[in-house]
Amino acid sequence: MLTVRKSDERGHANHGWLDSRFSFSFAEYHDPAHMGFRALRVINEDRIAAGTGFGKHPHRDMEILTYVLSGAIAHEDSTGARGQLTPGELQHMTAGSGVLHSEMNPSATEECHLLQIWLLPNRRGIAPAYEQKRFPVVDEPNRFHALATKDGRDGSFVLHSDAALLAGRFDAGAKIAQPLANGYGWLQVARGSVTVNGITLNQGDAVAASNESELQLAAGDAGAELLLFDLE
Repeated sequence: MLTVRKSDERGHANHGWLDSRFSFSFAEYHDPAHMGFRALRVINEDRIAAGTGFGKHPHRDMEILTYVLSGAIAHEDSTGARGQLTPGELQHMTAGSGVLHSEMNPSATEECHLLQIWLLPNRRGIAPAYEQKRFPVVDEPNRFHALATKDGRDGSFVLHSDAALLAGRFDAGAKIAQPLANGYGWLQVARGSVTVNGITLNQGDAVAASNESELQLAAGDAGAELLLFDLE
């Protein structure tokens, strides 16, 4: 079964410096029908104005991933980690037993456009940790790359959640048959458009797959950038 989540049906908040779209309930946006999917709890599409961002704030017992689409985001946290994330990289933070962090747009002129992702951990109280890495999503198109997995396969981050994150860029008309290991998945269209098992999705749209062994994908006329969560 496939359940579509259209972009314009998501929650929305515009604070001036921050314009966000929420796939699932978050902050003041609450929708009992959209509280998450399996281990996937948050996908926020954020546009952060130049020179602004999220000041230091706490998290605990959550796996947090940041995927930048344009611009950059500067990270600092209470473990002493810091880094600047740009397109092509993924940030992974294990909040675990508790961490303070900030995420700021370091540019004086350019907006930062990113996807903020939270996954429920498969155990609590893990020591906080931070890592970032560049993956060949742009350089090796027309396939999914493992970015974060439970077993760290193919150089991916080790994710303390019953989930795996894969991402890929696909040229116009590119086709792929992508298996789902446990029959559950969430496909998020970051850019472009794609047809999934005959259903057309555009930028910002998503589809939840339940009891599906495989997704048949065909990128649209402008190609597509896709994030796939393979869920247990």
